[in-house]
Amino acid sequence: MSRIGKQPVEVPSGVEIDIADGNVVTVKGPRGSLTSTMHADMKIVVDDGHIIVERPDNEGFHRSLHGLTRSLLANMVDGVTKGFEKRLQIVGVGYRAAMKGSDLEIAAGYSHPVIVSQPAGIEFEVPTPTQIVVRGNDKQQVGEIAANIRKVRKPEPYKGKGIRYEGEYVRKKAGKAAKTGAA
Repeated sequence: MSRIGKQPVEVPSGVEIDIADGNVVTVKGPRGSLTSTMHADMKIVVDDGHIIVERPDNEGFHRSLHGLTRSLLANMVDGVTKGFEKRLQIVGVGYRAAMKGSDLEIAAGYSHPVIVSQPAGIEFEVPTPTQIVVRGNDKQQVGEIAANIRKVRKPEPYKGKGIRYEGEYVRKKAGKAAKTGAA
């Protein structure tokens, strides 16, 4: 039995769960609504303020889907109640970010600023010029947008300059060794 899959997902008050066609799940809450299509083999039951995911048999494929489906449902419930956020930090002389309307403008050492447009369901915040906060209801979308922002200028291993997740450790390499002795 999957340790994650067998745990019920608690549904807080103010959150509505709607299951259509057996596998299309819509979760509505105070922050909005999320819809996702789950695998047809997984049986999703809403019972007395809890969501329970059941699998048809103990086959390896179904065991892996069991925990995945439960985690996706828990993330949807968390998204419509609390939301998700990723924090990015910019390191480097002259590297900075600023809001330009609803878009994010990043100066990361290129000859031009990089503009990241704000997709639906995502909001950007720049508390300081060297910090970026990505917020939204969909955990997967927040993570993907944060990864795309990080891709603008990945942290390099010699000086550590670039865009990194807050708390991410960048292992530094030793530079060139100076030659010793005259030939």
